Amino acid sequence: MRSSFLLLSFSSLVLSAACGPIPLPDGSGGSPGSGGNALPGSGGGPVGTGGSGTGGGFIGSGGNGTGGGSLGTGGGVIGTGGVIGTGGGFGTGGNGSGGGANTGGDGNTGGSAGTGGASGTGGNSGTGGSAPELNCNAMMPSSGGQNHNANSQGGSDNLAWQIWSNQTSGTMTTYDTPAVGAQWNNSGDFLARIGYEWGGFNQDPLPHEETGTISAQFAYTRTGTGGGYSYIGIYGWSVDPCVEWYIVDDSYNGMPVNPGNTQAKADLAVDDGNYKVYTRSTSGTGGSRCSSSITQWQQYYSIRTTSRTCGTISISEHFNHWEGQSMPLGDLLEAKILVEVGGGSGTVSFPVANVMLAPP
Repeated sequence: MRSSFLLLSFSSLVLSAACGPIPLPDGSGGSPGSGGNALPGSGGGPVGTGGSGTGGGFIGSGGNGTGGGSLGTGGGVIGTGGVIGTGGGFGTGGNGSGGGANTGGDGNTGGSAGTGGASGTGGNSGTGGSAPELNCNAMMPSSGGQNHNANSQGGSDNLAWQIWSNQTSGTMTTYDTPAVGAQWNNSGDFLARIGYEWGGFNQDPLPHEETGTISAQFAYTRTGTGGGYSYIGIYGWSVDPCVEWYIVDDSYNGMPVNPGNTQAKADLAVDDGNYKVYTRSTSGTGGSRCSSSITQWQQYYSIRTTSRTCGTISISEHFNHWEGQSMPLGDLLEAKILVEVGGGSGTVSFPVANVMLAPP
């Protein structure tokens, strides 16, 4: 269920990560033996400061990378509110003057309390602060989209994207906000994904404990078909050990899907649902993201038992559960919102494709 190809300067999710340079092709999946591509990005969201209601500065550094396997996972917007300004102090009363029984002078009236600064709006996935409210009825951006219809990658911050197919290419549309669209027509193993990347652009992959808490918000609609297998959810890679991983919330093939040749692990209850957890060994069809010398690697799956088209995915909760099931993750290369199909003809539109990162 992956794809990978030699990384470009940025538009790539390539990586050395204890494994050396990352090949462009990724494995393809669905039926036994699938792979994946990858991409990068880390975002910074503005934080408004209070007082006179001034805006906040951006927080967060970006970075792209190359990725294998399934489609990119989503970027997101997180902004924390501006600090409320403190009120102006009340004026002190004037002292009455006079002889005898003079009445006091009128006290000066107090100054009105200052109003709080306007809360800053979220940027491309700011770090820290509370997540923005999820809008399941959000609309796709009306303008500013950029189409990509060849195996390629690009973007920055949590908007790192990648499109890949092992046959005729489909089309991926990206924006300057965490939203993405894709369409395909019998494109073989087709992947599009958007989100964070730690494996390219002279960045080193990070242990997931050091990346902070990772989560994602998504809302999407789909049409058409997805071929023999399909996954819509979250996707990524790690190195040392080399692992290609999926969190699947929906599929054209009905839920829960099973990629085949799997070993079942303990289920995970999280985000108001239940996930079946599997591992399996694969060789993909285009090499791993870890190293050209690695031809066999592990895939981890968390597959929701009932599908949904809008929600929050607590990615780090899956990491913690996997490790408790003797499914260790190495250093993370990416975490992205993904659509992957094994053929068919269809479209998907994500007005919300927001991968979020809170500092450790």
